[in-house]
Amino acid sequence: EEKKRLVKEGKLKKKDLEEKPISEDEIPFEIPESWEWVRLSQLFNFIDYRGSTPTKLDSGIPLVTAKNVKRGYNDYSIKDYISAEEYESRKSRGISKRGDLLFTTEAPLGNVSVADLDVFSAGQRLITLQSYSCNNTLIMFFMLSDSFQKSLIEKKTGTTVAGIKASKLKDILIPLPPLAEQHRIVAKIEELMPKVEEYGKAQEALDKLNAELPEKLKKSILQEAIEGRLVPQDPNDEPASVLLQRIREEKKRLVKEGKLKKGKNGSIIYRTDDGQWMEHFDDKKRQDVCIDDEIPFDIPDSWEWVRLHSIATNSLGKTLNGGKTIGLEKPYLCTINVYWNKIDLSKVKSTSFSEMDCDKYQLCKGDLLICEGGDFGRSAVWDFDKEMYYQNALHRVTFFGGLNPYLYMYYIELCKAAMILDELAKGMTIKHLTQDALYSMVFPLPPLAEQHRIVEKIEQVLGEIDKLKA
Repeated sequence: EEKKRLVKEGKLKKKDLEEKPISEDEIPFEIPESWEWVRLSQLFNFIDYRGSTPTKLDSGIPLVTAKNVKRGYNDYSIKDYISAEEYESRKSRGISKRGDLLFTTEAPLGNVSVADLDVFSAGQRLITLQSYSCNNTLIMFFMLSDSFQKSLIEKKTGTTVAGIKASKLKDILIPLPPLAEQHRIVAKIEELMPKVEEYGKAQEALDKLNAELPEKLKKSILQEAIEGRLVPQDPNDEPASVLLQRIREEKKRLVKEGKLKKGKNGSIIYRTDDGQWMEHFDDKKRQDVCIDDEIPFDIPDSWEWVRLHSIATNSLGKTLNGGKTIGLEKPYLCTINVYWNKIDLSKVKSTSFSEMDCDKYQLCKGDLLICEGGDFGRSAVWDFDKEMYYQNALHRVTFFGGLNPYLYMYYIELCKAAMILDELAKGMTIKHLTQDALYSMVFPLPPLAEQHRIVEKIEQVLGEIDKLKA
């Protein structure tokens, strides 16, 4: 009846009275008996400006465009204006007013908001929907629903930039409740929205926690392990002091056999009766020094603190020189092959190695590889029975006494997470973890049997953490 009156007054065209029948196949879902399915064209007068792009000014009549209309609100961080003359020339197409629905037809498609300015002009890629008699806020919520947005996609045009023609938009169905119920629905939505937003923030916090939890758990587990709290100590285990003495004897034998150079800076770390940690050097000219500030945490009585040189050898790999082709072609590892606890053999390079190089740079099963640069400290154990060599961007650490290399790989990872390696690394723009830096670190030495129990427990728990990630 209202539309008939507007036609009679010349404010609508007679064709706007035409209503396209709705078939059963078009009905997307059931609605209450007191509701009706209607097309948007039955509820709204469409104002669609498609003239030339207006001259934009720094002040004047606000020009609202598709970039201002978001999902349920208007964003005026970008402000455009047109002249009063331009605004008057647009009136023949219809005047947008406060309370109208603003719908973006392209770039982006499907944003809807309620106009909140008294005087403005709608720009291109924006259709103004003026209702005859319904709650525009409710229709906005309906148009933002998945069901309506799906209908938009089905009727869109364009591939790279999706858009919709006004004629197609007019045909889309909307469920229409009784007017009083429309107001009740909107009131309920607005009551629930703050709770939804609160839930959304809580969900974001939970998602962040879930994302961070595995790494935090891993760090916590490694800390427990390396401090001797992950598995119980067994009094029947050979103490680390005996293990360390056996390693010293092994090193002496290797030096005597010419397989190991005599170390210049050997040392022993011990604790005094009054609880101070001291370091005693093989060099008789150096006095014992207190190193309390270097000891990061307490360890069990059956453990020892050591420097790397006391339990292992460390050397960088072959320096590559493209001009030299002496020797046989051999595969070698570089930093792109070494990840945390993983050796990637999918892209293994090769170069010429002389007979002397082969003896010096061939990896042995159980060697710990540590990245010297890049993601310095990244470590993995070479645990393969195949011929392989390594280049000078990697440290190769070979342990004495059958020590478990995985324990020290995990320790290096913990030191990396705790920023200890960052403090030791050298360089301003590009950091490097030098041999001296590794040798300056203190390492915990558990009894050998306990080392294996710790690693076994770590891998068991980290397997459960991986399930959390999945």
